[in-house]
Amino acid sequence: MSDRLTIALDVMGGDRGPEVVLPAALRALAAREDLHLLLVGDEDIVRARLETLGAAGEPRLQVRHASQTVDMDEPPSRALRFKKDSSMRVAINAVKEGQAQACVSAGNTGALMATARYVLKTLPGIDRPAICTSLPNMEGGHTWMLDLGANIDSSAEHLFQFGLMGSVLAQAVDGNRDPRVGLLNVGEEEMKGSETLKAASALLSSASLNYVGFVEGDDIFSGTVDVVACDGFVGNIALKSTEGVARMISHFMKREFMRNPLTRLAGLVAMPVLKAFRRQIDPRRYNGASLLGLRASVIKSHGGADALAFANAIGVAAVVAEQDVPRLISSRLQAILEQRQAV
Repeated sequence: MSDRLTIALDVMGGDRGPEVVLPAALRALAAREDLHLLLVGDEDIVRARLETLGAAGEPRLQVRHASQTVDMDEPPSRALRFKKDSSMRVAINAVKEGQAQACVSAGNTGALMATARYVLKTLPGIDRPAICTSLPNMEGGHTWMLDLGANIDSSAEHLFQFGLMGSVLAQAVDGNRDPRVGLLNVGEEEMKGSETLKAASALLSSASLNYVGFVEGDDIFSGTVDVVACDGFVGNIALKSTEGVARMISHFMKREFMRNPLTRLAGLVAMPVLKAFRRQIDPRRYNGASLLGLRASVIKSHGGADALAFANAIGVAAVVAEQDVPRLISSRLQAILEQRQAV
């Protein structure tokens, strides 16, 4: 593997494909001088778009042709079986072959997870990969949350693995030496929750993690915990609910400030505060979910991401690849499993 930092991009994935991915690629290059990007997609389309953007001669961009595209509503099994030359598959193959340290795609989540798992395989000791992203909290930082939809039914062991992987990611990306890990439940009391959650709590308590116990939904945003572990069913609902509430708040605020001339004037006075608030909760700032548990780094961007959001996903991929998060997870898990056996 080359020493330089190279990220493979699925240019054709997402709602708008090259229209978003290529401007985002240029943003990412401007942010990091050490970054190189492998652009995977229909070569004619990619090169024509780069010409339009005035970036045809950019030396840190390399184009690789892929003749197929995975549709956003395509069944994962079909994509895996019949789309072996898709931009998604070719980008993931580049990571497997050591031509890139990570891959970013805004494509079909199910197909991305299935293809990445098939091509890259899971780490030893990890049963299922999990989707992990960060959400803003009231302390001015963010909270890592997983799983966000990859695993609907999770065992106690799976939840333990999610907590461990989230902890390692928080350490690597945030430089947090001892991330606080919580298990999402209907209450903080030990007697609450399912037997699966209680068993997962026991596993997390016995591991060398900073496990703080059960946490509730509002703790995700309070800043009192750094990592929240849950199964994908609960996590996905929590994430989508959060996005919905953020849109609702923005809608109501805009409506109220536009109600009459006096409220419009108040809106003008409050504009700096409103812009700061909007920037703080802007989901584009937090775009880029890691598929944790694989032998290499894959980042999922929101399908409807714009160039700013996709550029942020590339930034996440760069940090995760730079820190070699899969290796760190594998090393940490092995140490904990050895500790278990010694007891």
